[in-house]
Amino acid sequence: MVTELVPAAAFPLQSGLVPRGTRTFVFESIFEVFLLLGTLVGVVVVGYMLYNAYKYRSGSGNGHIDDEDRLVLGELPSGSGGGRKLFTSFFMSMIIVVSLVSWTYLTLLYVEEGPSDAESLDVEVEGYQFGWRFTYPNGHTTDGVLRVPADRPVQLTITTADVFHNFGITELRVKSDAIPGQETETWFTADEPGTYTAQCYELCGAGHSYMSAEVVVMPPDEYEAWYANTTADNATASESSTDESVAAKSSLRPAVVP
Repeated sequence: MVTELVPAAAFPLQSGLVPRGTRTFVFESIFEVFLLLGTLVGVVVVGYMLYNAYKYRSGSGNGHIDDEDRLVLGELPSGSGGGRKLFTSFFMSMIIVVSLVSWTYLTLLYVEEGPSDAESLDVEVEGYQFGWRFTYPNGHTTDGVLRVPADRPVQLTITTADVFHNFGITELRVKSDAIPGQETETWFTADEPGTYTAQCYELCGAGHSYMSAEVVVMPPDEYEAWYANTTADNATASESSTDESVAAKSSLRPAVVP
């Protein structure tokens, strides 16, 4: 029996002040905000420094203090407004920092929560030396290739059959540990059809650099047609090629010297 697919539900690009969308969009938004604020602060600080360097340059006549007006040890300066400049700059800096931290926290909280179960496609991911195995809701299993629809959240439940691994897709900004005897969860949404590469980012043995898988993002209608023709039984049709792949990767393991 084939599980009925939920229609694709694309995230809105923006919802209020906190970005909502794919992981790629969210992390790009965080980068852009930090880059903009960092550039703005840098321009203000460097600009103010250059302004004062020019204003109080040698021979300008500004900032000259007669010897009798110079402060003595223990005397507080006057004419600074009672520290209003210092208080104002401190208060503005505090507002900016607190706002930035709060905004980033709310954004990352959205990333941690992930999409709702009703709209996501659940896929189980199992790492082994040295490859990745994917199991779909109907029991269909593939080795080395993950097929998902575009514009639909994909919920991944990740574990490993042997040692520690780390499943990551750089282009989609998704990365999660694969821990023996435990399950970790993460998600991603690919907004455009295409082929991406999933890689292991945890040194796991001699064949670590070969431990990769293809992530094929398909148009929703093509994915539904492909998924409708998959069952837990017809996964055995690829067992021979899977066994060959596993055997080839297993040959990369270092020999054990007695």
